[in-house]
Amino acid sequence: MEYKPLPVGVDNFEKLITGGYYFIDKTLFIKELLDKKGDVNLFTRPRRFGKTLNLSMLQYFFENRYDKRGKKQETEFLFDGMKIMSEGEKYLVHMGKYPVISLSLKSGKQADFETAYIMLCRQIAGEYERHRYILDGDMPQKRKEKFQKIMDEEAEYALFADSLKFLSECLYDYFETKVIVLIDEYDVPLENAYMRGFYQQMVDFIRSLFESALKTNDCLEFAVMTGCLRLAKESIFTGLNNPEINSVLSTNYGEAFGFLEEEAMKLCEDYGLSDKYVELKEWYDGYIFGEADVYNPWSTIRYIKDHLAKKSAFPEPYWANTSGNAVVRSLIDRADRGVKDELETLIAGGTVEKPVHEDITYDEIYKSMDNLWNFMFFTGYFRKAGERFEDVQRYVTLEIPNQEVLYIFKNKVMGWFQEEIRNRNRQKLFDAVVSGDTVVMKQEIRGMLYETISIMHFYESFYHGFLAGILYGMESYTVKSNRESGNGRTDLYLRPAFFDQPVYLFEFKRALKVQEMEKKAEEALAQIREKKYDAELKEMGYAEVIKYGICFFGKDCVVKREGRV
Repeated sequence: MEYKPLPVGVDNFEKLITGGYYFIDKTLFIKELLDKKGDVNLFTRPRRFGKTLNLSMLQYFFENRYDKRGKKQETEFLFDGMKIMSEGEKYLVHMGKYPVISLSLKSGKQADFETAYIMLCRQIAGEYERHRYILDGDMPQKRKEKFQKIMDEEAEYALFADSLKFLSECLYDYFETKVIVLIDEYDVPLENAYMRGFYQQMVDFIRSLFESALKTNDCLEFAVMTGCLRLAKESIFTGLNNPEINSVLSTNYGEAFGFLEEEAMKLCEDYGLSDKYVELKEWYDGYIFGEADVYNPWSTIRYIKDHLAKKSAFPEPYWANTSGNAVVRSLIDRADRGVKDELETLIAGGTVEKPVHEDITYDEIYKSMDNLWNFMFFTGYFRKAGERFEDVQRYVTLEIPNQEVLYIFKNKVMGWFQEEIRNRNRQKLFDAVVSGDTVVMKQEIRGMLYETISIMHFYESFYHGFLAGILYGMESYTVKSNRESGNGRTDLYLRPAFFDQPVYLFEFKRALKVQEMEKKAEEALAQIREKKYDAELKEMGYAEVIKYGICFFGKDCVVKREGRV
């Protein structure tokens, strides 16, 4: 059966519609925007949740469009059959009525301020180029010269800082209609600037750009901005007239970004994958925006596309792979024992409660653990499981939303903790393995267990990976895991570089009660003997095999040894 192409990475509304891509109709976002009548509207949602496509849709709906030759372009056909077309003349009268300034700031993600500034100016110049047809109108010569300077990227800093307001004035004079301003990914250059060390320079430029265009601009009809995080008014929104902030906690616009349950279900049906719906839900559902239950649209579409190619494909952490997850690493780097306990609770499916505040700046994010928790919540790593209000403070109960985000924590967060452990001096543990000092081995292993995080159920696979990691790097030894040997598989062994050195073989058990630990450790040694795990090693020529049976219970352990040392 032939299906419509899936719009993986397609965020231009015209291309999506004219290209015949599958489209989930979000045009009632236009109706809600007109009904609410906000002057400056900021929408914050996690990355890859359709913000750019929605802005593109707004542009094609509202803009009185002209091509490079100054020829009027009709775009009404793009909305044929869509929900907004049934809402009546009250809304359709706005179609194609306004001049629109559309600007993305994502190109401001550069290594230094000079390059970032040049790239942002280039984006602004490109928007001037898009509207160059107005130079053919009745524009005073001085204005034309100023317009040309900005378009040619030859203007000084002050002109670029005021460029959005100036362009809106020029467009207003040409059309005699107020201007709509659309700004996508407004916070990208700010986050990058903080990480790169030129935050204040970028704040100053972005603040000047926004203040002139959005604060005292009589030519402005309204503005829509998108980003991942709301920033404090004092950082870049100083003096703006009551900007409407719409975050994941806002009750309005909850259905405008991401896929609703019925939309995700229909998507599966339309591509003959209804039997995959439960798995898709477990992996990519779980976000709460306002009162709406929302699926990650990027991952949902990628999942459908992969399963069209191969129905037996496994679910993948698509969203997790679109970012370096630097803020999660920052949480790990600053984690004390309390934070580690909270992360373990979340990984095990539990919840934690945190005070929530939306108005922070990037230079404040890393100054407190609460700010980091807030950042991770608003950027999609947690969802709201509940909330309360006490003593003028809002508290949100956080949980991991789905299997995809759980993957980040299980594979990246736990891996980072174990990386920290491996970077410490483990010579005392190595010496204890060689000398057969089970008391010191126990002390070192459980000390490192205490410093890492783990799944609260403490599956044997966790302990296996943990011990393999901390034994890695022992001089002249190689860690080998789950190799066929004797009548089964040994959990782990240390193979020496030379045959006259002993092999150290490990078998693990997990106790359900602390009282079982001694017995289970002895059972691990017995299993090595009974299943002859050392047989292959002896056949290879190793004269001596030292056996260790280890039983774990939570973050404690018992170590037993057998063999000459």
